[in-house]
Amino acid sequence: MKELTCSFCGRSSKEVGMIPGPEANICVDCVRHANEMVTRHEKSAKDVPPLPPTPTPREIKSFLDQYVIGHDEVKKVLAVAVHNHYRRLEAAENGKKDDGVEIEKSNILLIGPTGTGKTLLARTLAKMLGVPFAIGDATVLTQAGYVGEDVENLVRYLLQNADGNVELAKRGIIYVDEIDKIASKTDNVSITRDVSGEGVQQALLKILEGTICRIPPKGGRKHPDQEYIEVDTSNILFICGGAFVGLDRIVGERTGKRAIGFGAKAEEEEPKKGTDAASGGPAPLSMDVRPEDLVKFGLIPEFTGRLPVITTMKELSEDDLVRVLTEPRNSLVKQYQKLLAMDGVELKFEKDALKELAKSALARKTGARGLRAEMERLMTDIMYDAPGNAKMKKVTITKKMIEEL
Repeated sequence: MKELTCSFCGRSSKEVGMIPGPEANICVDCVRHANEMVTRHEKSAKDVPPLPPTPTPREIKSFLDQYVIGHDEVKKVLAVAVHNHYRRLEAAENGKKDDGVEIEKSNILLIGPTGTGKTLLARTLAKMLGVPFAIGDATVLTQAGYVGEDVENLVRYLLQNADGNVELAKRGIIYVDEIDKIASKTDNVSITRDVSGEGVQQALLKILEGTICRIPPKGGRKHPDQEYIEVDTSNILFICGGAFVGLDRIVGERTGKRAIGFGAKAEEEEPKKGTDAASGGPAPLSMDVRPEDLVKFGLIPEFTGRLPVITTMKELSEDDLVRVLTEPRNSLVKQYQKLLAMDGVELKFEKDALKELAKSALARKTGARGLRAEMERLMTDIMYDAPGNAKMKKVTITKKMIEEL
């Protein structure tokens, strides 16, 4: 009898049981794998609840206001972009009549100094919408085939956070941080292989726009005889963020204005165009960022084209940092008050103390992240003494206590 081989995996009938057919053969292992894939797909589709009604832009901004201080104009831009994106998914899921008009996906680029809340905005959006969220760092990404993380790992992280549910992952949000670090160092297109810069931009193009990513079910590297989970990225919202140090000079060269830093006022003789919604003063120079500025910075034109929504975040002021300490629903002050309340201790901060904390954090030049470091330094001894101390009933933080740190 002629030896049969599986038309799918290539193994022979000597190695594994075979089911012959008129045109092709299939081994029992391939049948089992196919059955598992179909079962998983059916289970995945069944377990995904329908999309809830998409919140209005005003509702989205109102929710963001509870967690992120300032950046009103940025939150408006994000609210509109996210609303339009999920209305697009909602219409597709509800089977609205196709009138020939196809709404394209609008990925988002957030530009701003470190510690201004870029990651927090993306995470809070995912929380409000109830969709999976994943964070990736562009600096560790490389082109496929090179040592480092494949860009498809971003989708793998999202799938893991969706508990392996493919359909749920397709609705998710991926935040790619430090996107400015993969910019080419020159305007000229490189003729050599750029593994961590231009090459990564090229590799990201397809998943930003929409492609089928083949993800190993248990992670790790791909190999030929492996079963894959396929995830379509067409409906995944990508939000990219970066500090883009030096971009303000590029914008200044184009507009004929000079400024230093994201919040600096441009030096010009003409009347200023536009105002900052928060302060009523001149808009930061880098608010006028255009795709050609990003290309000059080092992003390839095709990549900037996949990020049509561009918005800029200004550096947080001392007053902003005071508000960050107290106003958000999960502010640092509220967190420590809750922790100490568990041990029966009341925690209060004087106004001058909050200002001194903000001033110390501002000196670190890491934005709101500096507040956490300063607060940890301040509260360590108090948190050490409070548990089990019946004599400690109330702690008031003063300006002098912070100055003496």
